[in-house]
Amino acid sequence: MSFAVYPSLNETVVFITGGASGIGEEIVRAFAAQGSRIGFVDIDAERGEALAVELKTQGTNIRFEPCDLRDIDALKRAFTALETALGPATVLVNNAARDDRHAWQDVTPDFYDERIATNLRHMFFAIQAVAPGMIAAGKGSIVNFGSNSWWEASGGMPVYTTSKAGVHGMTRSFARDLGMHRIRVNTVVPGWVMTERQKELWATPEALERQRESQCLPDLIEPVYLARMVLFLASDDAAMCTANNYMVEAGSI
Repeated sequence: MSFAVYPSLNETVVFITGGASGIGEEIVRAFAAQGSRIGFVDIDAERGEALAVELKTQGTNIRFEPCDLRDIDALKRAFTALETALGPATVLVNNAARDDRHAWQDVTPDFYDERIATNLRHMFFAIQAVAPGMIAAGKGSIVNFGSNSWWEASGGMPVYTTSKAGVHGMTRSFARDLGMHRIRVNTVVPGWVMTERQKELWATPEALERQRESQCLPDLIEPVYLARMVLFLASDDAAMCTANNYMVEAGSI
């Protein structure tokens, strides 16, 4: 594969949630290759710090802050630390989420609230935290991660799909509210992406074969393809793209 270089991303300050592993790690690495200044947060302090150290040795201007995004005060403190170190972000990637399976019969109010906090609430407050800096800069790109699971009417994780459906409404409302400041807000919609977690927990030979049959394209989706879509939406090449869904699901809907 031969991928694009986006000059507009060089030295751009980018904040990424859930950047220590999976799709988030691939996004961090992709922005590093573009010469961006990167701040990222994750609950996994060990992996996050290791990734930051690795990329620093390669010349990347990068800062990691450990953070449980369910704690909004902790999120605000982490973003303040990133801004102090790197400057205000003009790109935000709301990537962090967990697609833990659960039966609707077992959902309690506390579990419901915790899943919404894990998969949706922090995105809203991350936008709230970075938007003033983007407004001052007169530009910005916010990329929220949705999911094609609810488009496909997937079962077995109803609070997750509820939260991911909410991401799409949030994206469109913020696109309207922030658009006058030339801040673009979009949703990236992954299909089934072959992260370490997916391979360990759910990617059985039978499940992979069913997935291949559901897709128009025969290849399984690797995290790099989500990162490439994020780079495009963050760049000046996507200057007129906002309030929309960008599917990376190999035609599986």
